Parts: sequence; C-alpha cells; structure tokens
Amino acid sequence: MALTNAEIADRLESLAGLLDITGSSPYAPRAYRRAAETIRETPASIPELVRTGRVRDLRGIGPGIEARLRELVETGRLAELDALEGEVSPELVGLGRLLGFGPQRAAEIGRALGVRTVDEFRTAAAEGRLGQVPGIGPKTEAKLLAALERGERPRPRRGLLLNRAVALSEDIAAAIGGEIAGDPRRWRDSSEVFAVVCSASKSAPVLDQFEQLPQIVSIVERAKRRAIGVTVEGVPVEVVVAEPRRFGTELLRATGSAEYVEALEPLPDGPDEESVYRALGVPFCPPELREAPFRGEPPDLVSLSDVRGDLHVHTDWSDGRATVLEMGDAARGLGYDYLAICDHTRNVRVVPGLDADDVRRQGEEIAAANELLAPFRILRGIECDILPDGSLDLPDDVLNELEWVQASVHAGQRAPRDEITKRTVEAMRHPAVRCLSHPTGRMINHRPENAVDLERVFEVALETGVAVEVNGLAPRLDLRDVHVRSAIEAGVPVVCSTDAHSVDGLGNMQLAIATARRGWATAANIVNTRALSELV
Repeated sequence: MALTNAEIADRLESLAGLLDITGSSPYAPRAYRRAAETIRETPASIPELVRTGRVRDLRGIGPGIEARLRELVETGRLAELDALEGEVSPELVGLGRLLGFGPQRAAEIGRALGVRTVDEFRTAAAEGRLGQVPGIGPKTEAKLLAALERGERPRPRRGLLLNRAVALSEDIAAAIGGEIAGDPRRWRDSSEVFAVVCSASKSAPVLDQFEQLPQIVSIVERAKRRAIGVTVEGVPVEVVVAEPRRFGTELLRATGSAEYVEALEPLPDGPDEESVYRALGVPFCPPELREAPFRGEPPDLVSLSDVRGDLHVHTDWSDGRATVLEMGDAARGLGYDYLAICDHTRNVRVVPGLDADDVRRQGEEIAAANELLAPFRILRGIECDILPDGSLDLPDDVLNELEWVQASVHAGQRAPRDEITKRTVEAMRHPAVRCLSHPTGRMINHRPENAVDLERVFEVALETGVAVEVNGLAPRLDLRDVHVRSAIEAGVPVVCSTDAHSVDGLGNMQLAIATARRGWATAANIVNTRALSELV
C-alpha cells in the first residue's frame, strides 16, 4: 500500500529527530523538517509527484531529499532511518539530557556500560560501574548518582519555547484524556514544569497508557497516582491521575506556580477548579495570572475572540512564504476585518528587504487583493528598520503613503543603554510611525533583552501615540509579560501581532494574546481589538 503524505512526513521528521540526537550538522535535520512541513501542506499525492519527477517543484525539496522520497516511495523504508533506530537509544538520550549530558555522550556511556534502557543505566550506576566509563571520575559519578536519587521534581536544562510546550502538553493530554497544567497552562514564555492531570477512579490504566506514548522515552518515577516520564529532548512530564472528586484540586495544584498555590494551601477537595475557589472564598483566577500570590478580583482579560485584525505580517516580497492575497484570505478566514502587510526594508540585510520602488509596486498588488477580498481590508504597511542614527530606512514620501508603519531595531542589539534608547525614541518621533516592534530584541534561550530604557520608551509613546508591540513569534514574545503590565500601567497602547511569515504563522496570535493576558491586559488596552475605522 502506498504511503500517505502524512506518513512520509512522519518518516522525515523521525529521521530529523535521530540526526539531532547523533549530533549531526543542524542543517540536515532542519531541511528534513521543512520538507516534512511542505509535504503535510501539499494537497497533491507525494508518491505521484515522485513518480512523475515533479516533486522538486515543491519549495524546500532539493535533489538530496528527492532521493530520500524516492527511496520511501519505492521501498516503504529509509535505510538511514533503520540504521539510526538500531544504533541510538532515545530512552537513554532522554535520561542523559535530564542529567545534564548531550546525545553523543549518552550514546558513548551506553556503549561503555553495555546498556540501552533507563533501568539498565540505573542498575549499572547502583553497581558502581559508572566509574569504568572513560571521562567519568569520582566527582562526576557522585553528581550523577545524586541526580538519580534526589526526590525533587526534575526540570529540563533549558526551558521549552511556548509553542512547542503547549503542543507537547496538548498531545499528551489528548492521548490519555487529561487536561494540561504546569507552565504551559499559564502560558509562560519558556516552560520548565510540565504536567497533565486526568480524572479516573483507577489510575493504573492511565499511567500504563502514558508509559506507552511515543513522546515518552523513559519513566523516571512512578507512584500509585502519578508518574514522571521524559521525552527524547530531556523534558520531564508529570501525569497526575486524580480521583474525580479531587480533579479540580489537583488541576489547580499542578497548574502552579508553586508560590501561588502555596499561598492558597490547604486546598479543599473539588471536582473542578471553580468549586475549589468557591470553597476558598476566592474569586476564580485565570491561569495566566497564577504567578505571584493573589486573592483579589482579576480584570476581564483580553481574549482571542476580541481581536479584529493583525498588524504585522510578512509575505513573499521579503522573507515570508505566502503571497499578499494568500495572507489576506487566510486572515479573513479567521474572522478578522483587516491585516497589515509589513515586510522588511533593505537595511535588515539578513533577509530580502524592500526599497521605495518595491513598496509602491507591492501597493498595487495589495490594491488588487483588496478588490477580491472586500469588505476585508489589507493595509499597506512596512516593518521599517531603524538606522543607527534613529532615522528610518525609507524616504518620508513613501512612509507617508503607508497606512501602518512598524519601526524596528534589528542590528545593534548590544549597543549601550543611552545609544539604543536614543536611536529608538528618535524613530518613534517620526510622524509616520504607528508601532514599535519587538522593543527589547530578545530571542528566548539565545539572546537577552537589549539595554533600551523602557520607561523612556513609554514616555515617548505617550507623547507620540505610538504603540508598543507584543510580538507573537515564540522565540520573541516581546514585549514580555512584566513589560506589558508596565506599559498598561503607564497608559501606553499595546498591539498584539503575529509577525507571521506564513499562513500558519497567523496562529501566533494566541501566543501574543496569552502574553498580554499575563501582563493583565484587557481588550481596551489592545489596539487591534478596535474597528478599522479607529485605526486609519
């Protein structure tokens, strides 16, 4: 039987994952994942495209991946994938990442000890054989033994980005009939504590099912009503199986934060969270606000349904993957009233950017798309680079033609506080600028926030009416929650946008809205909950 597109994509993603584990060059796994994404989105039959020699017409499919696809279509297997599955123990790699060593080192230790499973590793450690492994001395052995024995909840070495954290949690919860909890339920920008809570009188069948999930490569702890499993990335996930009468209690406790829950303890029994809060005499608190202890009445937070449009997306005019019309049609399909196309300008350099002539030619394409999509409206916009002196990367006459201008700092994120602040506020004073993009320039787990003086930025925002952005790209989420709250307290308008570079990227709005909610934002605080007539 011929493989489906989804099955072919699964094989490529499995190959990418194992290449990651073995320490392959990052480019090959990335290419396989991009190809898998393309294949999932392609309505045409991939086997048919391979047989007719047309598969390389698809974006991201070069001769190397074409050869892999041909092998899959003709044999149903990938020899490289079969070989890697025989060599690599994902279970041991997952435990290794949790203990603090990488995939290659995990494989080396496994070979030296002759073990492939967590139980075998634990036995070898208990027998005192870790010291036989080259490179493991008495101090390292003691650290590993302590890590295996300590009772506190394990955490990954690095937090998982929010989009991946939510997807992982939701997949596990759906598979075992539970509800997500932990950091992903609170929509933390980088998740370390993962939990799923189920309701069942008998816990063993649920925990057995959890152990068999493809996402879980090892079980590091199991009790009567809870277990902790580890993914191949080293992410620990706790499953709690609550008695039905206590489901709300355990969901609230597992959602956290620890400080928030501790301030409410002892928690009464309740079948749902609402009943627990009632018994406590405390108003229900949205998960996003459960960080610091709080017993008051929360505000009516902004929701995804309040959003009327997206004011920062890209197209194939710069580094996006969809046309103006495709992005507009997808936004209209989400129920939006408007969408601002904000492609890059030339100074960004690392990706294609638009000059003045390009912007005007793109305007013609936007006008044509608007004729097809009316009454939905695509706005002519730009993500305009802020140059080192604070000027903008397009002439004033072009900027004045546009309906929405985002100003952005890309290069120079490490500049001193005074320098980057002066550069930023100078650009905000330009009369065409409507919003400051990703103000702190951070990339979660990779680049810290820049040194910009946000208090000064907010002062100038109030003077000029320029909004600040919550950028919904998972590696950015910038402004972050605490800065959103500061902006709102200062009276600065906030835009929640996706920075989408594809149709699928429009889904980033959920991340932007969740981040704004963590900053205590209501719909009135968010610019793109307003009607188009209030914006242009």
